[in-house]
Amino acid sequence: MADAEPVPQRKIIHVDMDAFFASVEQRDDPTLRGRPVAVGGSRARGVVAAASYEARAFGVRSAMPSVTAIRRCPDLVFVRPRFEVYHAVSQQIRAIFADYADAVEPLSLDEAYLDVTADVRGLGSASAIAEEIRARIRADTGLTASAGVSYNKFIAKLASDQNKPDGICVIPPHKGAAFVASLPVKRFHGVGPVTAARMEQLGIHTGADLRDRPLPFLQAHFGSYAQYLYAAARGEDHRPVRSHRVAKSVGAERTFETNLTDRAELHAALARVAEAAWVRIERSGARGRTVTLKLRHADFRTLTRARSLTATVGDPAAFLRIGGELLDALLPVPDGVRLLGLTLSGIVRDGEVAAAEQASLPL
Repeated sequence: MADAEPVPQRKIIHVDMDAFFASVEQRDDPTLRGRPVAVGGSRARGVVAAASYEARAFGVRSAMPSVTAIRRCPDLVFVRPRFEVYHAVSQQIRAIFADYADAVEPLSLDEAYLDVTADVRGLGSASAIAEEIRARIRADTGLTASAGVSYNKFIAKLASDQNKPDGICVIPPHKGAAFVASLPVKRFHGVGPVTAARMEQLGIHTGADLRDRPLPFLQAHFGSYAQYLYAAARGEDHRPVRSHRVAKSVGAERTFETNLTDRAELHAALARVAEAAWVRIERSGARGRTVTLKLRHADFRTLTRARSLTATVGDPAAFLRIGGELLDALLPVPDGVRLLGLTLSGIVRDGEVAAAEQASLPL
């Protein structure tokens, strides 16, 4: 039998801008520098889209309700998002990436993977490339970025968060498994709060704990996700950098502490979910035609309702309006609602948006 094809040794950089939205605001308004800043709505139904590092010191985080953020940091300064500015800066940054890698996979406006195995500028090492990229970002935009450098995407992304802000972390192949073993599993990409809580119940707290669980055990508890976890715990990830990666859907959902029955309360809650979802939509640069509402009853029955348009959903008001109409079609819910979610799908690439809009125009 022929030997298996060797796995290619890649050099991957994950670049992540530091507190991107908030840093842009502090750059453009000197009075905000050094102060705790939240990008988002300060009203009762508002959501924090991004927080400066000064605000994070008080426990303020993205997707947090604004009222909670203010309680944690009474001096918090709220700034309305300027997504058109963030998009413009993101294009500057992506232009820099293109000078160093043929394969660039943006994850959002403020982060991307780069495959620099080819070293197209002859700088000698992936770490040297990462440092030059960070220097150019600072020179061209006045902003800082952190970078993780490693042999696969999984570890590069973990590494970029290791020395934030304005830092770099290099994990060579012979140190990958040990690095992963030392980290809490809640830091693993793809391990959300629900999965992390389930792992904690199983006594899995670190990468080493996860590595010590056999594959059949992981399959019994995590199903099809087990293979990814098993490989990740060993520092393995063979996914290539994909230049044309497009998300299938972008959205947000929220589970309530008490079940909601009142229509006004439900619409207020949906407004918060929609605002959080739209921040993610803008951050990803996604545009889509289908809005999907998710509603979970008190007894955990889950319903979804969707509406597809001929044109892409162009603004947060339209997104919320459609979501509200889908919600009204399911009311009343006498037993109460424990979760609401709102998602945009039918995603099209940036270059396809204009064509889609043009096709939707009447003759």
